Amino acid sequence: RNNFRLLFKFEMKRANTLKAAIRGKENAETLRPVHRISSPAPTGAKSGRGKGEKGKKSSMSAKAGLQFPVGRMRRYLKKGKYSTRIGAGAPVYLAAILEYLTAEIIELAGNAARDNKKTRIIPRHIMLAVRNDEELNKLFGNITIAQGGVLPNIHSVLVPKSSTPKEKKEGKEGKEKK
Repeated sequence: RNNFRLLFKFEMKRANTLKAAIRGKENAETLRPVHRISSPAPTGAKSGRGKGEKGKKSSMSAKAGLQFPVGRMRRYLKKGKYSTRIGAGAPVYLAAILEYLTAEIIELAGNAARDNKKTRIIPRHIMLAVRNDEELNKLFGNITIAQGGVLPNIHSVLVPKSSTPKEKKEGKEGKEKK
């Protein structure tokens, strides 16, 4: 029961530290347990949690588990004057949305490239991927992709009508005689 209290205190402190780090506070405390169970390690020895390199900083993207730059999104939101204040979660959310959309488009474009027996994704493959997906087509409805071309489509009016049954019989007889 006592261990549970210690663990709960540690997790609460850790959560508050992460929140402070995401908000951009440089002097956030390093993650350490509230109560030490064993005796402190002698100087020079680095063991245990939070004893390693103190100067090691991790990016907001790494903390959020994203590839897209959260810090850059935050800077752009601030510079853009969209609001007087920007919340801590806003750039993370924006980066996550953009990363998801990019991954979705790249996956579909990769499938289109593979269908065309190509190893490189070109604008044509991106255009085919976007236009063949219903939701992405709605999102990119008024957008022209440079060098994308058009979807292959022949209007039904332009397709020649199939010949009448009488003409088909004559065509078969003509082939049999030859």
